[in-house]
Amino acid sequence: MEESQSLGSVSYECMRCGTPVTVEDLSGLPEIKCICGFRVFRKSRQPIVKQVKAI
Repeated sequence: MEESQSLGSVSYECMRCGTPVTVEDLSGLPEIKCICGFRVFRKSRQPIVKQVKAI
């Protein structure tokens, strides 16, 4: 059950138009396709940037 909750937080965006789509939205569709008709998605990055101190 934890896997289904963690998968819901993953977000993808269309390579052509940039429309954000969640995994839940994609799983409900009969085929993996954006509203613009393009079938290529990329995983969107989190807006938080991790900063590491230099040694």
